Amino acid sequence: MNPLQFEQRYQPEWDELQKLLARIHKPPRWGRRTDQEIAGERVAALYRRTCEQLALARARAYPTYLIDRLEQLTADAHQVIYQHTELGLSRLKQMVAHDFPCAVRAHATYVWIALAVFAIPTLVAGCLVYFRPELIVTVINGSQVDDFEKMYSQAAQSIGRARDAQTDWQMFGFYIRNNIGIAFQCFAGGLFAGLGSLFFLAFNGAYGGAVGGYLTARGLGTTFYSFIVTHAAFELTAIVLSGAAGLRLGHALLAPGRQRRLQSLVEAAQESTVIVYGVFAFLLIAAAIEAFWSSAAWMPPSMKYGVAALCWMGVISYLTMQGRSAR
Repeated sequence: MNPLQFEQRYQPEWDELQKLLARIHKPPRWGRRTDQEIAGERVAALYRRTCEQLALARARAYPTYLIDRLEQLTADAHQVIYQHTELGLSRLKQMVAHDFPCAVRAHATYVWIALAVFAIPTLVAGCLVYFRPELIVTVINGSQVDDFEKMYSQAAQSIGRARDAQTDWQMFGFYIRNNIGIAFQCFAGGLFAGLGSLFFLAFNGAYGGAVGGYLTARGLGTTFYSFIVTHAAFELTAIVLSGAAGLRLGHALLAPGRQRRLQSLVEAAQESTVIVYGVFAFLLIAAAIEAFWSSAAWMPPSMKYGVAALCWMGVISYLTMQGRSAR
């Protein structure tokens, strides 16, 4: 497809998006709009398609005037969609029902890379330590090994509770601080050309895999896996998504395209903001489940596995299907 055919094919969509943006920016008469209410879903759908067309135009080195127009159009639409000043429950509903899952799917390439970087070290470290438990001391020290064995012992009154935490509420605060710290490292590490995000994803994956492999080898797998399986649906997903957002920052620095590096980084940060908000919400849910549900020693493992299956299906369905009706 040559540039002229490309422009003729998608010109109606660009004109429609430009008219919708003009209507949004136009001050309402007498404090209210007299025309038909503007459908935000249509604006978002046209914005996503125009972003795809812009990427295609850049890849094919189409004329500058065409790329400049698409850049301006997507920038205006981005400003409307992601920096609208509307607050309150309606904005929160829009973010939960549409913006967050759609942003995750829009960054699918980064998500898959982050998942691979996190999962592969997890499996490798888990297998190595399972077959050679003495390797655990290369990851954590001896006192931490003893703590883990006590935390996931069959005799533990509250599974997974640290020695200095006396209540579930204290553990809730600890989990929030710890999980947000890990997610922040994975995201902010993207500022180092993405290498920081890759490192923290791989490190945390290897750490968790080593602990799991060791506890499995010690015969504590039933307690350990029944503890982590439910909240992991939210916690591990959040860590992978924070790493994906960090990789988006790193890519913006390494390949800014026609933009300056700072401008490219700012745009990438704006795109990743919705994902970061979703990550924070996932971590809050994970911390609550981990502190008040996963730690319950009286709960039979079969019930925890059943609830975990529902959580995993819910998270996967939400991120892959939610908001697609707007396309």
